[in-house]
Amino acid sequence: MSQKLIRLRVIGISYSQTQSGAYALILGEESGERRIPIIIGGFEAQAIVIKLENLEPPRPLTHDLFKSFADACGVTVEHIIINKLREGIFYSQIVCSGGIKDFIIDSRTSDAVALALRFGCPIYIVPSIIEEAGIIMTSSGSEEGAETQHYPESMIADPVGATEYEDYTDDELREMLNDAVNREDYEQAAAIRDEMDRRNKKV
Repeated sequence: MSQKLIRLRVIGISYSQTQSGAYALILGEESGERRIPIIIGGFEAQAIVIKLENLEPPRPLTHDLFKSFADACGVTVEHIIINKLREGIFYSQIVCSGGIKDFIIDSRTSDAVALALRFGCPIYIVPSIIEEAGIIMTSSGSEEGAETQHYPESMIADPVGATEYEDYTDDELREMLNDAVNREDYEQAAAIRDEMDRRNKKV
């Protein structure tokens, strides 16, 4: 690819205010201020959140199974590239190596990011895409960039989870976290983990 790719990092997951029942995956430049909000489904959001929160599901999810299968076959994901944006939909490629040769797999961006987190590999984007869809949060809290009317500030700023668990004791939170993971309610587990992390930062 002739363009110099821009490396991204995962900032978090937010509830989508544009589509009911959907979520926004927020990616940001590693060496810049632009952010990319990508609307994804609940299952994909769950797969990303459990890795961001370092949760251990009682059973492997689809992306965990892919990782185990790839490991067993000697295949690794080197990096992913968000390489297309068409009619508001982001497309990605998973760049793999299998010992004998390298190969590329087309993928939904949500699946590609979920795998990148599991393989610990870089996430890149084509510069023209971030120039078209990137958002910059200004000091006044307003947004600059393409299609900003679709992504209000609250969707960008508010992470998954709130402080609804602040009245519980640490022991109660640990018990609730274990219960949520066992029930495979990773959204609740992530919210509880956020509250535990918030308390640890105050110590």
